[in-house]
Amino acid sequence: MSNCELLIFDWDGTLADSIGRIVQAMHQAADACDLPRLDDAAVKGIIGLALPEAIAHLYPQLTGAASIEVFRQRYSEQYLALEHQPSPLFPGVVELLAKFREQGLLLAVATGKSRRGLDRVLAAHRWEDYFDITRCADETASKPDPLMLDEILAHCGKRSDQAVMIGDSIFDLQMAQRAGMDAIAVSYGAQAPEVLALHSPQRMINRFEELSGWLAARNASEVECYVG
Repeated sequence: MSNCELLIFDWDGTLADSIGRIVQAMHQAADACDLPRLDDAAVKGIIGLALPEAIAHLYPQLTGAASIEVFRQRYSEQYLALEHQPSPLFPGVVELLAKFREQGLLLAVATGKSRRGLDRVLAAHRWEDYFDITRCADETASKPDPLMLDEILAHCGKRSDQAVMIGDSIFDLQMAQRAGMDAIAVSYGAQAPEVLALHSPQRMINRFEELSGWLAARNASEVECYVG
């Protein structure tokens, strides 16, 4: 096992506390399209997918790209109305990412958000140039396809064993597995810990700050193996 030199983060539910707004916007879009509201758990279960794939999964009665696009537009309108102030980052995110930067680690984002959506929230946090690379679902393959991770690795010049994916959905974990990459699950996001555990993450963290301890132990273990 090599030192971890690249940290790849999901956005919604991992860095940003936005799951409640996503669920509410999806319910309101269903109302606008005269479709039944699904329960919160069903909506949380598709967070992480690209939006067209998520809508098709939730509402299979929407046949054809045109009807899915109408729903997508209604969702986007509702979400933007709720997100007039960007969802806050989870406690510890700002401080710990700054610490990782100081340690010389590379930072990336792999998200189911659209490019327009991610750019908007990055600008709101004044993070336009903060990450080494960001990849969005509408410019590459949707999770759990590993393409966005492969693109991030290629851009950063790293192997999969030098990186870790951190996310709150099974799609993050499946994507990492398909890329041959370690994954850390966060229990405070969209999906329940017992669901995430079925996909064998290297570790489950309950607070973002716990990532620092895992990383230190991982890299210290690698140094010890090398010296020994």
